[in-house]
Amino acid sequence: MAENAVEAGGERFLKKRQVLFLFVFLGGSLAGSQSRRYSVAEEKERGFLIASLAKDLGLSAGELAARGAQIVSKGNKQHFQLNHQTGDLLLLETLDREELCGPTEPCVLHFQILLQNPLLFITNELQVIDINDHSPVFSENEMQLKILENTPPGTIIPLENAEDLDVGKNSLQNYTITPNSHFHVLTRSRRDKRKYPELVLDKVLDREEQPELTLTLTALDGGTPPRSGTVQIHILVLDINDNAPEFTQSLYEVQILENSPLNSVIVTVSASDLDTGNFGTLSYAFFHASEEIRKTFQLNSITGDIQLTKCLNFEAINTYEVDVEAKDGGGLSGKSTVIVQVVDVNDNPPELSLSSITSPIPENSPETVVAIFSVSDLDSGDNGRMICSIENDLPFVLKPSVENFYTLVLEGALDRESRAQYNITITVTDMGTPRLKTQHNITVLVSDVNDNAPAFTQASYTLRVRENNSPALHIGTVSATDTDAGANAQVTYSLLPPADPHVPLASLVSINADNGHLFALRSLDYEALRAFEFRVGAADRGSPPLSSQALVRVLVEDDNDNAPFVLYPLQNTSAPCTELLPRAAEPGYLVTKVVAVDGDAGQNAWLSYQLLKATEPGLFGVWAHNGEVRTARPLSERDAARHRLLVLVKDNGEPPLSASVTLHVLLVDGFSQPHLPPPEAEAEAAAAAPADPLTVYLVVALASVSSLFLFSVLVFVAVRLCGRGGAARAGRCSVPEGPFPGHLVDVSGTGTLSHSYQYQVCVTEDHRTGEFKFLKPIFPNLLVQDTEREIKESSNCRNRFVFS
Repeated sequence: MAENAVEAGGERFLKKRQVLFLFVFLGGSLAGSQSRRYSVAEEKERGFLIASLAKDLGLSAGELAARGAQIVSKGNKQHFQLNHQTGDLLLLETLDREELCGPTEPCVLHFQILLQNPLLFITNELQVIDINDHSPVFSENEMQLKILENTPPGTIIPLENAEDLDVGKNSLQNYTITPNSHFHVLTRSRRDKRKYPELVLDKVLDREEQPELTLTLTALDGGTPPRSGTVQIHILVLDINDNAPEFTQSLYEVQILENSPLNSVIVTVSASDLDTGNFGTLSYAFFHASEEIRKTFQLNSITGDIQLTKCLNFEAINTYEVDVEAKDGGGLSGKSTVIVQVVDVNDNPPELSLSSITSPIPENSPETVVAIFSVSDLDSGDNGRMICSIENDLPFVLKPSVENFYTLVLEGALDRESRAQYNITITVTDMGTPRLKTQHNITVLVSDVNDNAPAFTQASYTLRVRENNSPALHIGTVSATDTDAGANAQVTYSLLPPADPHVPLASLVSINADNGHLFALRSLDYEALRAFEFRVGAADRGSPPLSSQALVRVLVEDDNDNAPFVLYPLQNTSAPCTELLPRAAEPGYLVTKVVAVDGDAGQNAWLSYQLLKATEPGLFGVWAHNGEVRTARPLSERDAARHRLLVLVKDNGEPPLSASVTLHVLLVDGFSQPHLPPPEAEAEAAAAAPADPLTVYLVVALASVSSLFLFSVLVFVAVRLCGRGGAARAGRCSVPEGPFPGHLVDVSGTGTLSHSYQYQVCVTEDHRTGEFKFLKPIFPNLLVQDTEREIKESSNCRNRFVFS
């Protein structure tokens, strides 16, 4: 079975290889039939358009993409890319012909286009066209040639050629040389067509006239514009011995100081020979020198340096005359004379003796003598004359005194804060040659005077503290600095008396006298005190002390520590407040409005309203932003007559605080129907009412006013009805003609209702019962249709009507 499997695998491999060969054969045949050549100049940028393959292949860009068109290049290097959206063949990178093909011309890159469905290979070529981007380059920057001065004219000297990486007309074409009377250059070609130069001698050379020449060889290519490369040719003319040595000077005169060190070079003699090689090599030696000269001086035979080998003494010998000979390798020589003069030297520096010094010096001091000193010099003449000086940028001046004494005087007042120490260098210089000098350093200290007041870092400080803070809380720091020193710079802080005597500053804040830390002494309440300001002082410990002030403003930030407070309806009355609602009210009818305030500020005082509980859910709604209570739907006969609403008022603080209010709503058929509180409400109100004398007075006053008002109305109605005659006796009321009868009672819309109403009042026949009627309101241009139900006057004066 294994053998069968091997045979089956071999058959499958042969079949695959046959199919592969068939594809390659077909692809090769198709490629050969559709081969194209494109061209592009080297150094084009990435993305340069080479050709439109879709157009050349007769396909659209969509067909190229659908057939999976690919660019296949030889090797792993990809030079092209295919834009499947446009079908354009683009450069993937900048091409360098010299890097790709070197000197080969033409430079051709082969690539294939692979298409699928059906499979198709298309062979293409891209010729990279050379541009003149390389200049001819010589391998060295300079050539050196040696030519004998007796070389005959016509001699040819081969030169090194230049290299140009470009090809064709852009390659090296010609050589030129700077014009001269001795040489010209020829351009030759090798079998590989590369050009090389040859130098031809036109005129005999003379080394003594011109020992060396410098020529510039230029290589030019054929590009447009042409590029070039240059090299310097340095030609040395070789000599024959036909010249004797000659000194640059026939007489050398030298002055040397008597204290010159041993082995120092006092003079260098120099001779030259126009010949070269051994004939131009010179050696120096003393000529007929005395024993004293040979002990005092030494001559270097190669360099011509004359060195001092013995100490000089101006008083013993002040002049030396030395003869020197120069001889070349051919035996020819030349002579020169050296005169050495010994010069007396200034070998004693000045001396400074300090007599007195004053330090430290208080700042702001007037003109003060700082130091007294004298100077001296052991030399004489100009070597003994001296001058004294100090730096120019110092507030001091030197004043000469008797003989060689000087005083160092303070020129102006000093400022220790600017500079606390002065290092003064006194320089004493004599007038000798060379000048000698002596320097002496004096250190002067400046002592402090209390002339600077403390300065706060800010003219005013703004501090923020949240209310309900803990006592002794650190709320901020004030800082002042003093540029003085010592006790004059020690700052003490204090609270200054407030400008407003009503501000209890001593109970609000305190300050640390040493570091300026400010503390809140008690808990602050934003609602009681939102901001306050005071002044702090900073004083130093100088004599006399100096001080300064700064303003501190403390801003108390609000905390959500106050719950909303309901202004209307009042919740602390003995009887609940009842709102009347006509059963004919439409949806959206304004029943009442909850009014609340919050003692906080900002978002802590933003209030929202919410209906928490209702006797009949869905009948009423509360607007979240203004607290208006409105009907949500029409009223029906099945709705209860009394309703109890619980409204929540919540602020926007963190955490939020809230308050609730209970509303009582009574449904009435008309506004003449009295509002009689239930007995249980009266009992609860009476039991809950505190025994407050003020409340009793208010109730009594309200009852008196209400009784007086009711009595006036009854008297007014009785008088009017008595004048009506029979109508009054009949005990009925009729509405007279006219828009607004005079006996109507006007009730202004001072509540939450949107209109004013007028009511007709009638007294019954049996007025001894104390009964009267409120009829339905009379609207303009309408007659009263029905009379109101009779109501009895309540002996409780707290019964009232609220029209909203």
